[in-house]
Amino acid sequence: MVIDFRIIPSASILDILQYVYQLNEGRIDKETLKERILEMSEQNYECIGIYDDTKLIGVCGMWFQTRHYAGRSCEVDHVIVDESYRGQGIGERLMEFVYDHALGKGCRWVELNTYVSNFPSHKFYYNQGFVAKGYHFIKDITK
Repeated sequence: MVIDFRIIPSASILDILQYVYQLNEGRIDKETLKERILEMSEQNYECIGIYDDTKLIGVCGMWFQTRHYAGRSCEVDHVIVDESYRGQGIGERLMEFVYDHALGKGCRWVELNTYVSNFPSHKFYYNQGFVAKGYHFIKDITK
């Protein structure tokens, strides 16, 4: 097993659809996700593919922006590793790739959101040195 991390080219961005769908637990239909992923690929978005040889086994999205409180930063989004590959240190290696990539783009820090109910991710991110700095609130303004 040779695990590799690389940026997925825009032309192949829909390769992530299966994992984004899985992460959303089917709450958003695949056609809507496809449209959104294509739109994201035209913004300040990049996605890391995690590969076992040529097989995609996970993804990690990254948004690049400048924030008044942080300067240039990278926001990690929709991180998922195929269940059969978990517990093998891939997540730690992935985050090192993220940190190096973000530093190469002039970022000062990496930030992320995680679902309140996703306790395993909380432990992982705390172990990575992340600290909780606030709450992420949302409101559906279409209702």
